[in-house]
Amino acid sequence: MATTDRQATTLALAHALSAAERGLAVIPLSRTKLPALRSPHRDDPDPSAPVCHGACGRFGHGVYDATTDPRRIRELFAAAPWATGYGIACGLHPHHLIGIDLDTKSGTDSSAALRELALRHLFTIPATVVVLTPSGGRHLWLSGPPDVVVPNSASRLAPGIDIRGAGGYLVGPGSRTDNGVYSTAPGTAQLPPAPCPPALLRLLTPPPRPRHATPSSAGRHGQGLVQFVLAAHEGQRNTRLFWAACRAYENGFGPDLVPALLDAAIRTGLTPREARSTLASAARMTAQRP
Repeated sequence: MATTDRQATTLALAHALSAAERGLAVIPLSRTKLPALRSPHRDDPDPSAPVCHGACGRFGHGVYDATTDPRRIRELFAAAPWATGYGIACGLHPHHLIGIDLDTKSGTDSSAALRELALRHLFTIPATVVVLTPSGGRHLWLSGPPDVVVPNSASRLAPGIDIRGAGGYLVGPGSRTDNGVYSTAPGTAQLPPAPCPPALLRLLTPPPRPRHATPSSAGRHGQGLVQFVLAAHEGQRNTRLFWAACRAYENGFGPDLVPALLDAAIRTGLTPREARSTLASAARMTAQRP
């Protein structure tokens, strides 16, 4: 097993270096598809301290460690010899990558949902890189304009369609996970990420946010978002908190709901630091201030 893991790490590093040559910033991933290096701040005594995104100079900041520098990539993998895959950061220069994740685990036909959206909004998906997932899903790689921030989302566009944008990452082809190996669809490996169709880009960016929300709508909608977070099971907590916070900010009452969302997230099992970091990400993605 140890030999197999070393081989997987060597292959992952080789694939990561190859991706970096194409201008794609990478980080090492574990078999669970999570960043292989844990946060150096996980044991910090002060949970209210500002969230660090790599300014301390140490490894372990997730997607904020992503780089195209070969020397730095080798250092990251040397610090995580258990890594068997790599993640590709989205939203960064020069490709400003957007990932369209067509999931199969939701019980819906996400490919059909994307085709329906394309027909309804009059766009076509151009020839681009397609990565096949072990579960039978697909990742479509598109490039976005440098002045548009596409947020991450789960099933916001349509059931079974997740979006990886700024602050997110895609599992790179050649990565080995607990569920199998990610691979590039035949004929797409050498393609560049195609430009995102303008009509699709409009769907991926948040709608204009109201400046103010009425107390009644904020209270009613806000309580529903808090209950949505409280109903999270393990593995859903960060995703649900991020989704709820984004909806609150988009509707103009994010700052008012932050204390309740923070309390709900902590009650589900998140640490105060994890919850604050997720809330800050939602504020940042929706162009608001916490």
